[in-house]
Amino acid sequence: MTTRASQDTGPGSLPVITPRGEFDYQSVPPLWTQIDVAVAVHGGVILDATGITFTDSTFLTMLLATHQNSHLRVVNPSPRLARLLSIYGVDQVLHIYPTVHAARTA
Repeated sequence: MTTRASQDTGPGSLPVITPRGEFDYQSVPPLWTQIDVAVAVHGGVILDATGITFTDSTFLTMLLATHQNSHLRVVNPSPRLARLLSIYGVDQVLHIYPTVHAARTA
């Protein structure tokens, strides 16, 4: 699991976190911490999900908890993640965008 965070310096901008790889009960906690820090500072986060290759229910729990407690925007979920979100109906709850630009300007 690797993550990269970038921040736009414009007013009201949300930071972008770009995780890569597999996320399960062992690898989600560091990502969740990074998201929580961004939410505490900015009130929300953009999660660029393009590079996520595997997730389990822990990742879905993190997404839903973040969505309930902040302004979460999910960008371009990988095909595997998009399928999982669809199976559980989470794609009907989350704010999902095709690009980071679209998420920033929403």
